[in-house]
Amino acid sequence: MKLATLRTPDGTVAVRLDGGTATEITGVVDVGALLAQDGWRAQAAAADGATHPLDEIEPTAWAAVVPTPSKVVCVGLNYRTHILEMGREIPQHPTLFAKYPEALIGPYDTIELPEYASHAVDWEGELAVVIGRTARRLDPEQAAAAIAGYSVLNDVTMRDYQYRTPEWFQGKTFENSTPFGPVLVTGDEYGVDTELRTEVDGEVVQRSMTNDLVFTPAALVSYISHIVTLNPGDVIASGTPGGVGHVRKPPRYLSDGATLTTTIEGIGTISNPIRVES
Repeated sequence: MKLATLRTPDGTVAVRLDGGTATEITGVVDVGALLAQDGWRAQAAAADGATHPLDEIEPTAWAAVVPTPSKVVCVGLNYRTHILEMGREIPQHPTLFAKYPEALIGPYDTIELPEYASHAVDWEGELAVVIGRTARRLDPEQAAAAIAGYSVLNDVTMRDYQYRTPEWFQGKTFENSTPFGPVLVTGDEYGVDTELRTEVDGEVVQRSMTNDLVFTPAALVSYISHIVTLNPGDVIASGTPGGVGHVRKPPRYLSDGATLTTTIEGIGTISNPIRVES
């Protein structure tokens, strides 16, 4: 099943995608609100609200698939290729940091960068894991069952801010910087074994299989759930593969007017223009 959040003149609404049509899940404002309800799968499957042909929907009508999760937990150094390019050892435990929901934007929205933070902006294509039920102190098998599905996210990073201190948070959560979508694909329809690809102006800069993760989605959910309760709709950004701009020689960064595109086969593509405030 594919789910998404659609912007309409009356506000946002959760929709189910089938073939070439988006069907509204009546009375449910977004996918996060859907996941918070018991029996959300059956409710989505039974959706019979207004329908929208996909080829008639403007790209910017799609919102972040979960616009306001209670938590966005991010994982650093979780692809072997990225760990090696950063000159680090394979970790024994996940490296965690957080974003605030204000960082999230829709899958085709503009990434807005303040001029003062636009000088070392990097791409990090990621598989997003979305929680489907309350998760607290779960073992990996229980954690796997708590995953609603998967989506695409790019953890756009202000490297100069990130490395001002040993803590990464301040370079990771600038407002309107993190595209997320276009859909949530439920776990029964997506296996974590497809290609992730990031492009800048059509040039491939990252390419990896999602099963190169050191810590699997279930392992991440289990580990994080022993630290904090994960709620339905919460998001885990599972890490980025090798190919980031910061480690290139010379370094390469995103600039005003560029287009950042992130694709995970079996889920979809997000594509976002970069705009630097004048």
